[in-house]
Amino acid sequence: MMQPQPAPGNLAGIGGPGAAHPPRRWDEPQAPGRRAFVTDPHRTAGRTPPLGPWPKRPARLGAVVVRELLDRVVSGELPQLSTLPTEPVLCEAFGVSRTVVREAVKLLEEKGLVHVKQGQGTTIAPQDDWNLLDPMVLEASVRHDHQLRMLDDIVDVRRVLEAQMARQAATNATDQDLAGMRRLIGKLTEEIATPGVYILTDVDFHDAVMRASGNRLARAVVRTIHTEARASTRYNGQPRSSDCAASNAGHIAIYERIAAHDPDGAAQAMSEHILGSWMSRRPPHPGGAANRAAQGAAAAAEDGGDRDAAAGSPAGR
Repeated sequence: MMQPQPAPGNLAGIGGPGAAHPPRRWDEPQAPGRRAFVTDPHRTAGRTPPLGPWPKRPARLGAVVVRELLDRVVSGELPQLSTLPTEPVLCEAFGVSRTVVREAVKLLEEKGLVHVKQGQGTTIAPQDDWNLLDPMVLEASVRHDHQLRMLDDIVDVRRVLEAQMARQAATNATDQDLAGMRRLIGKLTEEIATPGVYILTDVDFHDAVMRASGNRLARAVVRTIHTEARASTRYNGQPRSSDCAASNAGHIAIYERIAAHDPDGAAQAMSEHILGSWMSRRPPHPGGAANRAAQGAAAAAEDGGDRDAAAGSPAGR
């Protein structure tokens, strides 16, 4: 049975002539020049913005409708506090049934992106309500983070949580845990000349420390946010062998403090390692990003690696 196809220009016509955007694939990221992260949601409260064109009809309609609407919310194309187009409009625009649209809106509500009020329509939620631990929301937030604010936040959370887990590992690590860390450091040393391989083992070393801490919740949070960060080329940078050598020196310092059962030293070594790695590869951005990073470095130095130090400093790989 042939599936119904969306009428040409359906989305282009929503909002009147001239409201359409150039066509783009459903999975194509938004271009940097387009609006993102609306800073004054009250200016768009109650408005229903136009939707750009829907280029083609994929097979898994429900999942793709969610992804497309989520992307447009996070990018700011559907601004905060504006009104989501009505069910009939979305059905026509995407060429899907009301059931598909309702399921998509329900999933968006579960992710904290919209507020649904019976009889009042569906409103785009402010950013503070978004569930950033949801992989889809976090992935889109990182992809549209043209000012690196989200990456700074991600790596700062990593620094605080991993420093605490290094502190716990210094108390809880078993002989088997320590042997595993030593093996990974040896492997990292061998891989310094091959950065593409090194960065994968780097992740394994950090995970070994987290496992040794016994803090399953903190490890789960770091693994969730780090997975999405690592998908960004702006986060990974283009590491050289010299970068890998400096990074591995940090790993050795962390291991030595854990093996010596020095909780404070392990926490400080981890905090300095993550901060230093990020500072060495963080892309420059106009508007004071360097000042923010420098302030974070100063705060970390003053705190001496205290796990409660979270004064805006970014973290690293």
